[in-house]
Amino acid sequence: MTAEDLQPYQRIVQDVKDQVRLGRLQSNDKLPSTRELADHYGVAPGTVQRALADLRTEGVVYSHQGRGSFIRESALDAVADPTSQAIKRLEEKVADLSERLERLEAGDGTRS
Repeated sequence: MTAEDLQPYQRIVQDVKDQVRLGRLQSNDKLPSTRELADHYGVAPGTVQRALADLRTEGVVYSHQGRGSFIRESALDAVADPTSQAIKRLEEKVADLSERLERLEAGDGTRS
């Protein structure tokens, strides 16, 4: 599916996710206002609201009435592709195994 096949709100959702994935948007970064986003994407404010609702549902952003929308700390996990998620889990397991091996080699006798 190309960007042209997406609804306008879906393009906004995809763009925000891409910006998180690329590190341009990070945890607790504030998104521009609904009006600014509408102007930027050339859409109606309702379209932006629908995109923000989807992003909230997917765990990418959180909103505070009167303060705006912000990137969640867990946003990168929410937008990561399955391969990246699998690699992250493997890295965590390798780190855990390395730590256990170091304890065994040190002879401290601690068992997990």
